[in-house]
Amino acid sequence: MNEIKTIITSDTSGKALVDFAKRLGEQLAKSLKTNQIRKIFTEVRKIEALWERKEQRPAALRRLLMLKPKLAYQEKRQERKGNSPVKPLSQVLVAAIDIVAAAESPEAQDIYFKRFVEFFEAVLAYHKFYGGKDN
Repeated sequence: MNEIKTIITSDTSGKALVDFAKRLGEQLAKSLKTNQIRKIFTEVRKIEALWERKEQRPAALRRLLMLKPKLAYQEKRQERKGNSPVKPLSQVLVAAIDIVAAAESPEAQDIYFKRFVEFFEAVLAYHKFYGGKDN
């Protein structure tokens, strides 16, 4: 997960973000349905709306951290059906969430969170580009 750490903490150009998102989006398009990825992304958008209001930052961070058990649940739920197409996405997002949460300052945390959202947006875009399955 070193790539994720680079993307979130030091990829100022966005090149690493785009390259990794493209690979992940293409991989996910083979098995992950659009509605599965959209549900997670919708929650991230809600967290982003909270994050933008400074007084709501602690609540937003808590909600971001609570996304980890939701992802674990989705992973296990799908695993019982024979495979877990959300697993690669879950592993990457959990690693990114941990990096955001561990930021050394509120300013760094803001930057890391914005990069997290940009990364997820890029993954979603590439998922769709590579023909992500509809429902």
